[in-house]
Amino acid sequence: MRLSFLEPLYAEPGPFASVYLDTSRDVQHPERAIALRWRRLRDDLTRQGADRALVNAMEEAVGADTEVPGMHGQALFAAHGTLVLDGELPRPPEHDRARYSTLPDTMALVTQHVPEIPYLAVIVHYGGLPTAETHGWVTLEAETGTWPASNVAPGERLHRRVPVATWHRTAVELGHRLDEWARRAHADAVLVGGDEWAGNVLVRRLPRSLRDKVVRVGGHTPTDTGRALLEPQLDTVLRGRMAAHDRELVDIFIGRRALEGPATEGLSATLAALQRGQVSALLLNRPPTSSLRLWAGPEPTQLALTEAELVSFGVRAPREERADEALVWALVGTGAELVLVPESELELYEGVGALLRYTDPGTPSWRAPMAHGA
Repeated sequence: MRLSFLEPLYAEPGPFASVYLDTSRDVQHPERAIALRWRRLRDDLTRQGADRALVNAMEEAVGADTEVPGMHGQALFAAHGTLVLDGELPRPPEHDRARYSTLPDTMALVTQHVPEIPYLAVIVHYGGLPTAETHGWVTLEAETGTWPASNVAPGERLHRRVPVATWHRTAVELGHRLDEWARRAHADAVLVGGDEWAGNVLVRRLPRSLRDKVVRVGGHTPTDTGRALLEPQLDTVLRGRMAAHDRELVDIFIGRRALEGPATEGLSATLAALQRGQVSALLLNRPPTSSLRLWAGPEPTQLALTEAELVSFGVRAPREERADEALVWALVGTGAELVLVPESELELYEGVGALLRYTDPGTPSWRAPMAHGA
């Protein structure tokens, strides 16, 4: 997963106020419920030391996502009296929370984007006489997105209405257009729902490269909900999958580990690689717990397990930070990717590993972590 969407946030100096808030609209009096939740978080930020200007900057954005229906949330980040990032959450946070800290609390936002699977969703409806396929019309709705974030931030949508009599011919044209659209989106999957006959005509006329990615889905297929097209079906089909890009990185890691190539494993070795800017992709079995701490300096490459290590590098006044916050900061600052990979797919030593851009004589050996896991 690429983290470039966080770059504007880390371009600002801290301290930061970070807020995760349930802003669902599927309850009675949602504005009142959101206001009550925000009041508790606002008081919590004030107790932690956030000033009035910072709190006021966030308050203006709280609940402003009124156009998003159903269950969802907001992740808000502010610094020095200015709102820096307003992120929509496809799921409400497990608990509303607020944090005032040197680094922004971004890992929960990142994990709500996982597995970040690009897709194309298509709904085809046939409207005509029950016993005839030569009268009436076919409507096609198509939309690209990246699941699950697209549930609350749908992408561009295509709408076509075609006479049934010309559907076979028009489906060829639409198939090529959908293929170009899917290629631009790097779609891993193509979900097709709606009418069986009209859908079959379209699927048979898709280019082979796109047809191989098709998953036919049933169930209710509304097209005007303000949410992602085929949202329930997307959840059923894509939950538990990895994005093809992330799967490729995992396969590369497995191959390099077998050959002791440019990769490393274990927390200490991975931190050493981050210090050198060697990491191209960080692999985690799970996000670090909030209790795990690292020592940090003023630069994103200045991370270590102990204060003494950073002092030995000439870092003045290192500070102790939550590991999840520090790792995201380091990844964004060095342009590295993040891959969350289940242990059932790949068990990492100490739950962490990295693909490296290069190796040098100072890069830790594979042998210690591999022997530990043997």
